[in-house]
Amino acid sequence: MVLITCDLHIHTNASADGKCSVEKVIAKAKERGLDAISITDHDTTEGAKQALGLKDPGILIIPGIEVSTRQGHVLVLGTTKAFAPGKDAIETIREAKAEGCLTVIPHPYHRWRHAVGLHAPKALREADAIEVFNSRYYIGTANNRAAKFAKKYHIPMTAGSDAHTCQFVGYGINIIDAEERTIPSILDAIRKGKIESRCKKTPIRTYTSQSFHNVVRKVRRQTSRLKPRRVR
Repeated sequence: MVLITCDLHIHTNASADGKCSVEKVIAKAKERGLDAISITDHDTTEGAKQALGLKDPGILIIPGIEVSTRQGHVLVLGTTKAFAPGKDAIETIREAKAEGCLTVIPHPYHRWRHAVGLHAPKALREADAIEVFNSRYYIGTANNRAAKFAKKYHIPMTAGSDAHTCQFVGYGINIIDAEERTIPSILDAIRKGKIESRCKKTPIRTYTSQSFHNVVRKVRRQTSRLKPRRVR
């Protein structure tokens, strides 16, 4: 048996809203004393594949992806496959599980952050685990609601920094009691609930700033789509 300290929800600049390179994310994780991290960029595994391609990262890399389903976000861990966005949440979860991946519902009850729990509550019971500690919740109501649901249905609980800049890597901590220091063993331990999780909150000023810039980015994207095309 070996205890693995891990952050299971991290973004790199492979995500449209991520700020830091894979190398900087890994460096911060090592500085924080983590044994492993899961890179879960939005609808792409390019960051995870880049990390796996490093000669000697000095830390265990669990490849993953945060998939945008019709009802919200789903984390798929243990994969370099870019699961197609826009599908039903339960369909995505079942597809991922059929391929041996671990599925986690992140921030399931946050009203402004693609919350599967608010739009497809049945999907929570389909997943392998539920993220009950997300460092980007300044008010703990949504985290508490997620934990209450997970405990009621005996679903393993995880934490994630949901870091979009490297300075917050490690704000979500999971202590995983695995058989060995391998990805399959870690994912299996999570499925069995052999995990203890805790979280440190992202500062409110940083969270609100990131949220503002995300809204601006989305508005610009929508506006560009509405611009009339020139007829030649």
